[in-house]
Amino acid sequence: MNKLTGTLLGAAGPDKVEGKLVASLERRRLRAYIMLLLIDGALVHGAFMLASRLYLGSWWAPEIMLAGQGMLPIYYTIALYNRTYSVKALGDWGFAVRQVTTALLVSTALLAFVAFYTKSSADFSRVSVTLGLAFCTIALVAVRRCFPLVIETFWDGKLRNLLVINDDGPEFRLDDAITISAAKYELDPTAHDPFMFDRLGKLLRNQDKVVVCTPRERRKQWAFLLKSAGVQGEIVSEPAHDLGAVGVNRYEEQGRTTLVVSTGPLGLRARITKRLFDLVIAGCGIIALSPLLALVAVLIKLEDRGPVLFVQRRLGRGNQFFKMYKFRSMREEKLDSDGAQSTARDDDRVTRIGAFIRKTSIDELPQLFNVLLGDMAMVGPRPHALGSRANNKFFWEVDGSYWQRHCLKPGLTGLAQVRGHRGATEQEKDLTDRLQSDLEYIAAWSLRRDIEIVFKTIWVLNHDNAY
Repeated sequence: MNKLTGTLLGAAGPDKVEGKLVASLERRRLRAYIMLLLIDGALVHGAFMLASRLYLGSWWAPEIMLAGQGMLPIYYTIALYNRTYSVKALGDWGFAVRQVTTALLVSTALLAFVAFYTKSSADFSRVSVTLGLAFCTIALVAVRRCFPLVIETFWDGKLRNLLVINDDGPEFRLDDAITISAAKYELDPTAHDPFMFDRLGKLLRNQDKVVVCTPRERRKQWAFLLKSAGVQGEIVSEPAHDLGAVGVNRYEEQGRTTLVVSTGPLGLRARITKRLFDLVIAGCGIIALSPLLALVAVLIKLEDRGPVLFVQRRLGRGNQFFKMYKFRSMREEKLDSDGAQSTARDDDRVTRIGAFIRKTSIDELPQLFNVLLGDMAMVGPRPHALGSRANNKFFWEVDGSYWQRHCLKPGLTGLAQVRGHRGATEQEKDLTDRLQSDLEYIAAWSLRRDIEIVFKTIWVLNHDNAY
């Protein structure tokens, strides 16, 4: 029995983990934001139409409606930046009222400023515009007061997934949170076991906040795990410098304080932008390269009648396993499912067509489907096989920071690859060079960098270390 499969014995069964998986509430929040945006737009128009009707006898007097339509884009801009549309605003109507009235007052002031300097203020009816603003304020405040009731009625008031992990730490309770025992799921923060990381990754999937209660001696290890998982993580503790806390939350009703040790590498807007970029590039790539994909599939099949694709389990976002697709480049009877043996030059396991597609990186093209499925991104840290080694050490044994590279989705290409760090990892430096590039990419992600990496990848498809 090898080291990897042996760690499965006695581990928490998949049925236990599956029972704690939760659905993402991100789409629910997005629907609520969009609903509020549309309602606000309708209310602003309706308020000024009502003012127009009452004051001038017309539902659409230009001197009134021009003010409402001019104020609306300014209001949206302010509201999007002052958290009028945020999780807190959805659940806390007092906060929502403060934010929406602030956005309305600031947008009104800016509109008046613009109208004054463009000498168009004379075109507005001051009484009717003031009346419209009054109706608008009343309507927007009323919606903020009623919206939490709508959420409570249709969504049981649940807008975020909250998880508390009890690892023999101080007692802690959080309303609407799921509480689990670390011992029950065999979650050991000191272990460098990929199967434990996978179990933890599944438990943390779709969680919006995770709070860990653990003794002082294990807090640093839990802080590292939460950062590696790419979630907003907190540890019940007094402030500690070595945890690298990014904030403090106080729970007065519990008499406890938590340190915020991780927030996830990308915010909602960045994740949406990155996902749209992935879908566009991967979709266009599959369409444009479909003749090549079909030709390679036929050539692989003709050479030895074996399967076209090689499917291998690899570590993905949150240190969870996923199935990665590649064109099969090795003889069927010599396939290495764990990736324990790195491919060498003139490797006798590689087929003739396999040597060509590996040299030109064509074997990686089926991962475009992984991108469409959401398991991978176009750009990110490259996913590694479980059995990969450097100097006869598993990658996580070479550097414990290895797990942290999985807080983003793995990529079809990455910063390490365009810098030439690819191929076999014979020495520990081969791994640490890649790891340094991966962590640098995560720390300074931008769409511009993703675009640059995609273009630079074209020039390194045929590489001396690709064999």
